[in-house]
Amino acid sequence: MPGVRKRAERGELAFGTVDSWLIYKLSGGKRHVTDATNASRTMLFDIHRQIWDPDLLALLDVPSSLLPEVLDSAADFATTDAAVLGAVIPIQGVAGDQHAAMFGQRCFEPGMLKSTYGTGCFVMLNTGDKPIVSNSRLLTTVGYRLDGQVSYALEGSIFVAGAAVQWLRDGLRLIANAAETEEIAAAAGESRGVTMIPAFTGLGAPYWDPNARGALLGLTRDTGIGEIVVATLEAVCFQTRDLLVAMADDGVVPTRLRVDGGMVNNDWFAQRLADLSQVEVARPVVTETTATGAALLAGLRAGIYGSLAEISAGWLHDRSFTPGLDPAIAKARHVDWVDAVQRVR
Repeated sequence: MPGVRKRAERGELAFGTVDSWLIYKLSGGKRHVTDATNASRTMLFDIHRQIWDPDLLALLDVPSSLLPEVLDSAADFATTDAAVLGAVIPIQGVAGDQHAAMFGQRCFEPGMLKSTYGTGCFVMLNTGDKPIVSNSRLLTTVGYRLDGQVSYALEGSIFVAGAAVQWLRDGLRLIANAAETEEIAAAAGESRGVTMIPAFTGLGAPYWDPNARGALLGLTRDTGIGEIVVATLEAVCFQTRDLLVAMADDGVVPTRLRVDGGMVNNDWFAQRLADLSQVEVARPVVTETTATGAALLAGLRAGIYGSLAEISAGWLHDRSFTPGLDPAIAKARHVDWVDAVQRVR
């Protein structure tokens, strides 16, 4: 747009992630700030030095004056303008989506990991104060930053999880609602050789293949709605195992997975996830952990919580699912999955 770059260079414009825009609006235009987790996702932030990277800014031709100040995830970001919400309210907790979910799941110790099952699926592993550079095409990111101290994380991103169930409902109209899948899958029991690869928008980690497309393989005249539903839910389990295998290749062997998101309310899916991934799956009472994490960060800054240990004690366990499938069978089924994935790449 004509004249915009000159205005940016004069410091008249601001640019950032959605949190920085919300804070700017809520504060009546007084504050242009973000937190370290959101900054780490911009491709402009040095996650090791915790600064906007001058080399990247120069490479991508981004004026530094545009960017927000980067604060801890629990900090005094701003106070709301009374004219906006009718009261002056402190904003004290800010984090990216998956980072907030990890905090909400109380994954505060190195080696703890969580997996969120919404439209997509995101597995995040706390690696403590040491960033692990993955050899398995996973992401190294900031997990959270408190009092200037960074807890890093290793993350694997799956593009399609719950979205595959939505496709069964809205695209194929095989089901009326997502909750039906639990009863249908329990009645069917097995996929009977059917494999669903939900590469509707390509494949995420560890493949990173934008050109892959989805497929249903192994169909016979006996294939029905039950087998397709089972294969769809199992596809999410296999993609999760892909990420756990990648993390193991990077030197961290997971044994327990804290799960959240809408899909994990399905007991059949949670049990099959444990069976095929060969790790214990632990489900909390509150599965909306992204919102919980943001609230906990604010509570920590406000003094409602005195420490991470106090917050950790508040994680309420609902149910655990332990692997019931023979490890050799689970591994063989994953090998078949990987072979099927190669067919659509």
